[in-house]
Amino acid sequence: MSRIGLRPIEVPEGVDVKIDNNKVSVKGPKGELSRTLNGNLTISLEDKTITVERPNDDKENRSLHGTTRSLIFNMIEGVSKGFQKELEIIGVGYRAQKQGNKLVVSAGYSHPVEIEQEDNIEFDVPKNTEIIVKGIDKERVGAVAANIRAIRPPEPYKGKGIRYKGEYVRRKEGKTAK
Repeated sequence: MSRIGLRPIEVPEGVDVKIDNNKVSVKGPKGELSRTLNGNLTISLEDKTITVERPNDDKENRSLHGTTRSLIFNMIEGVSKGFQKELEIIGVGYRAQKQGNKLVVSAGYSHPVEIEQEDNIEFDVPKNTEIIVKGIDKERVGAVAANIRAIRPPEPYKGKGIRYKGEYVRRKEGKTAK
């Protein structure tokens, strides 16, 4: 039994939700998102409350129940509050800067790596060793942050690289340790 799927979703003030069969459109102060979801599940909107119901207990319907509810909840959360991922850069000479719509990362390569800003995704560089990825789509924010981290993932010997803020990197001893 999906406990997450059974929870109703409260629609906050200022957010407009339209449900058309299996297509959900959410419009709020930060932007607009729409997504086509699985047609087996029933999505209903009554008095600013959204409920997701499954027709039976087949394995596919059970697995999609909580996922569908979470996707709708994240859409509503994104257009009302937004999402952000914070990254930190550790290493001598490693830094980031914003040039127009591009994020330019110098991470020990012979050339700086440039990342184009997508629509609905915004980069913020408060310090040259910190990057904040903001947006309304949780999935895209996480994917862009993972792509930035993949430029130079943290290595276990010196801990240099790009990591999520608060991420623990397990350190190893070098060859000389006995």
